[in-house]
Amino acid sequence: MRILFVTSSRIGDAVLSTGLLDHLLRAHPSARFTVATGPVAEGVFVRMPRLERLILMEKRRFGSHWLGLWAACVGTRWELVVDIRASALAWTLAARRRAVMRKRGGHKTAQLAAVLGLDPPPLPVVWTAPEDRELAATLLPPGPPVLALAPTANWAGKVWPAERFVALARALLAGPMAGARIAVFGGPGEGERAMAAPVLAALPEAIDLVGALTLPQAAACLARSALFVGNDSGLMHLSGAAGTPTLGLFGPTPAAEYGPAGRCTATAIARGPRMEDLDVSEALASATGLIALDRAA
Repeated sequence: MRILFVTSSRIGDAVLSTGLLDHLLRAHPSARFTVATGPVAEGVFVRMPRLERLILMEKRRFGSHWLGLWAACVGTRWELVVDIRASALAWTLAARRRAVMRKRGGHKTAQLAAVLGLDPPPLPVVWTAPEDRELAATLLPPGPPVLALAPTANWAGKVWPAERFVALARALLAGPMAGARIAVFGGPGEGERAMAAPVLAALPEAIDLVGALTLPQAAACLARSALFVGNDSGLMHLSGAAGTPTLGLFGPTPAAEYGPAGRCTATAIARGPRMEDLDVSEALASATGLIALDRAA
């Protein structure tokens, strides 16, 4: 049997959708999967078990990328088509069953779970290969715990000031994470490098992983970290899915909908609409509470 899964082109939303895929993998152990996503989110799915085909949708004018996806899928009779993009595609394909996203409230994982009528929502997962984990062990070898910082985001309004990341890291290393190593994460491109540069300059001892990793490699490195602190971003969601204690920093975006999902997560929310409205003391209290929660688990 074949299942078509149409998911987000953004990394964070794509990561959150992996909980549904993980459920389907367990519910249908003989199924083969086709996943349609955007090029940026490709790495979320490349290591997925029983992935028969990964279709990358390059956005085109007048929505013509949907026509290309239809052409790639119309010749197959699907057991199930799951479309979290809420398009009309599912109704134009031969399928025994269809599950199409409808707008709902609540956390994104609950919205996704409702597509298949699941309660509680399945948590997102990461898929890595042995070579990803081997690289991660080389970059972050056994030793003192790793504090992962992700000071970048896809737009400036979601970025906590660099000097506050530095102050928080120093406070953690002087307190509940004494002796820890710091690793700085970020995506590819000059913009991400520029956002991370002040943090790297102020913490010269940090391991610089900005732009150096594929998404499966980043997931493997995050899984070796003791704590992640980062802006609302794809890396934040990847960390939560990897099972790492994950603190998401929020200002203008709704934490109730987009907070990290995983076994041990928390949010620190600015008192106003700007990231500058989040104090270091508040983030430190949230991080300390998360560390205590993880140690008690």
